Amino acid sequence: MNFQADHDSIKWNLHLRSGPKKVYNMLATDAGRARFWAESAQEENGVIHFQFPNGIEWQSQILIAEPCSMYQVEYIGNSLVTFTLKSDGHGGTDLSMVNMGVSRADRAEVTAGWVSVLLALKAAADFQNDLRNHDPSRSWNQGYVDN
Repeated sequence: MNFQADHDSIKWNLHLRSGPKKVYNMLATDAGRARFWAESAQEENGVIHFQFPNGIEWQSQILIAEPCSMYQVEYIGNSLVTFTLKSDGHGGTDLSMVNMGVSRADRAEVTAGWVSVLLALKAAADFQNDLRNHDPSRSWNQGYVDN
């Protein structure tokens, strides 16, 4: 396997037992994003104000919001993140995430960070569990596997 061989983008796929509507709502609503992605992720006028447990804040412009199929935002470091959702034909969702424009210096951390975010999404959507500890003293910056 040639792991993350495309140096221009980070790509992950995730299968969820939850349907595309539920998964889309996790990505596209304030309450959904706050359940897995950030401590707070309030959208106003097409811009999401992300607040992360380690104190980082980021403003993300929503570029595409196609219910149940695609969600795209400008993200940290002015990268571009696209989530594509497809029904698996059995009530679940195949999600594809592509993050383009990540600097080479940040690539390893961002690649691992997306694993953490996507597994937190799966836990929240499929099992109604929040895997995060919500403790700023135990965040990614201190080496904790926590969004």
